[in-house]
Formats: sequence, C-alpha cells, structure tokens
Amino acid sequence: MPFQNPSRTDIDALLRSARTIAVVGLSDNPRRPSYGVARALQQFGYRVIPVNPTLSSALGERAFPDLAAAQASLKPGERIDIVDVFRRPEHVAAIVEDAIRLRLPALWLQDGVIDAAAAQRARQQGIFTVMDRCLYRDRASLSVSS
Repeated sequence: MPFQNPSRTDIDALLRSARTIAVVGLSDNPRRPSYGVARALQQFGYRVIPVNPTLSSALGERAFPDLAAAQASLKPGERIDIVDVFRRPEHVAAIVEDAIRLRLPALWLQDGVIDAAAAQRARQQGIFTVMDRCLYRDRASLSVSS
C-alpha cells in the first residue's frame, strides 16, 4: 500500500496543538528554504530548535548536532512536537530511527524529501507522519482558514 499523507483536518489539528518544532537540516543561510521556513514558523509562534551538527546557533536559538541532544536539552514538561526534515531522502531512514527511539510524536518531511518506506515505518511506530509537503505552506493556509 503506497504512503498517503494524513487528512487536512488531522494536519490542521497537529499544527494547532504543536508548540516546539525541531528543524533537522536547518541552515543559517537566509537564502536556504530551511532558514525561511524556520523563521516563518517562529513568526507563527512556534519554538524552533535547530538540528545541524555544523552550527552552534541559528535564528537566535542554540543548535544541536542531533535529535537526541535537542531532546536532552529540554526542561521537564517540554517536548519536541514535530520533527521537520530538510535533509536529502537518503538521510531520512536514520532520522526516523532516531524519532522512533526518542518517541517523538510527529515527523514532517518537506517538499522533495521522499522516502516512502521510512515514512511508513514511522507511521507503523505510531508517529504522525507527513511526507513531501511544506509545513510552512500548510501552516500559512491554516491562518487564512481560521
């Protein structure tokens, strides 16, 4: 069975309830899509946690080398609500394994980030999974429709 994204209603519910988004592959270059999306997510009120081993910070937030370090940095009661992935498809399987191990609730693979097997594995492990969609565009259209 091919991978199918959740319904728009379910995506909207996720975007309304989320507070903290770990952006895997966030660049500190303002010309990169990951930077523009993450900055817009901050403007929507989300806390953005940069995950990139080559950065010490981005968008005014401390960066972490991986999801485990980002998760470990959180205070009791805080959690990563969505893992937003801006990495090439060949890196997705390892990110999914980290998300499963850390019991993260949602995974979002940005436009062009397609690994149906990894996305299906995440879903089978109870992770809300969206693939090949732009989180920013979905969140922006949510504002228009609210």
